[in-house]
Amino acid sequence: MSVAYPYNTLSVSVTDRVMTLTLNRPDKLNAFTVEMANELIDCFTRVNQDDAVGAIVVTGAGRAFCAGMDLSREGNVFGLDESLQPTLQDMHERLEDPVIVDGVRDTGGRVTLAIYACRKPVIGAINGAAVGIGATMTLAMDVRLAADNARIGFVFGKLGIVPEACSSWFLPRLVGVSRALDWVYSARILSAAEVQEAGLVMAVHPGAELLAVAQRLAASYIHERSPVSVALMRQMMMRNSAAASPLEAHRIDSLAMFYTSRDDGHEGVQAFLEKRPPQFKARASADMPPFYPW
Repeated sequence: MSVAYPYNTLSVSVTDRVMTLTLNRPDKLNAFTVEMANELIDCFTRVNQDDAVGAIVVTGAGRAFCAGMDLSREGNVFGLDESLQPTLQDMHERLEDPVIVDGVRDTGGRVTLAIYACRKPVIGAINGAAVGIGATMTLAMDVRLAADNARIGFVFGKLGIVPEACSSWFLPRLVGVSRALDWVYSARILSAAEVQEAGLVMAVHPGAELLAVAQRLAASYIHERSPVSVALMRQMMMRNSAAASPLEAHRIDSLAMFYTSRDDGHEGVQAFLEKRPPQFKARASADMPPFYPW
């Protein structure tokens, strides 16, 4: 690998341009910590500059994906500074102020924003329990696959808190407002079959097969594909689907078509005409068009 990924709560490996990122606290059911949040943010940021990685599969070590926030921490278990009195104005004007970043901003939201901004396809391989942040962190991923014994829960109401990790933006878009409200009001533990029926996960597989299936899917997304085209497609779908008008999508589509058609698009068309595999040269680390990420 051209980029180092030295972490305490994660393990990382790369094979054939597919990164497998494993939440690695199996003795704690991969419970989420502030350290894990910071390491996930670091990984999803660094990987944008790593052309040896084309796609990412996220899974958990052992029998769980992530059992939610580690509630054993002393003081505010979410790592927040209770001495502060933050305002909405602070969140607009001081969002990157270290005091706000460390003491106010939701750690899960910082993770999902890093996933959202990623230039590589991200596949969640939910291999077991995914509760709280273990569920919401997957919502910014492109595709979710689940083991047949996986259980997913948006259990915030039972703790007297609210859904986090930008899930109030993602979840209704994925399953609809009514179903999202039912899941967060009830705080029910949902079976893999139920979340598949709702469209939250694309497919359910036997646990022993899940990771290999996810890795093959990730590889299929990047084989003979332009990394710049893939990065643009990901961000276009993520961002344009929430735009106020299709005219906004048209503006971005037009610029994206213009720049890709004159770069890797030339090679793609020529390869198609010559009936050969394309040899794309543009790099997602350095060759994104000037309007990105708009």
